[in-house]
Amino acid sequence: MKKKVIIAITGATGSIYGTRLLEILQTVEDVETHLILSSAGALTAQYELNMDKQTITALADVAHNPKDIGATLSSGSFITHGMVIAPCSMKTLGCIANGIADNLVARAADVVLKERRKLILMTRETPLNLVHLRNMTTLSEMGAIIAPPVPAFYIQPESIDDLVNHTVGRILDTLDISNVDYVKRWQGLSKQ
Repeated sequence: MKKKVIIAITGATGSIYGTRLLEILQTVEDVETHLILSSAGALTAQYELNMDKQTITALADVAHNPKDIGATLSSGSFITHGMVIAPCSMKTLGCIANGIADNLVARAADVVLKERRKLILMTRETPLNLVHLRNMTTLSEMGAIIAPPVPAFYIQPESIDDLVNHTVGRILDTLDISNVDYVKRWQGLSKQ
């Protein structure tokens, strides 16, 4: 049985993280991806990546309308392996932290939390204000994993792709999807 993984792309900058997750997961036979692309996420991806909505949705096994609050993902009886919101806007973060499930991204995240499945939020904002921090704390206390896409320079990246792939690889590690390896593993200073 395939692991069903939800990937949501919201309107914050960093749509490359969600699209790269989808691209990589296309190569994993035992994973079925379920995409929720918000309208703001589609606009940001068009601007940042020159990718239209159809191109992005084609990367997923199943694409859901973000307004379809009655989709399969809105019920805990639809078993999923987990959910990654990449990137996660502060609006989405706030909605999830406060139980405002007025769209499919927030509702699916609410379901993942209540079912005690993995919810990984690649939050994108800087600097952070107190509301952002409190919402992150609230969600962390509820079991969500806050994973802002912070670049790792110890990998000695040669390109933006190196940074993106490493970060996405770490997210896949967190999801326990280990049959792909985009992470340059730390070997200690003596072996570098």
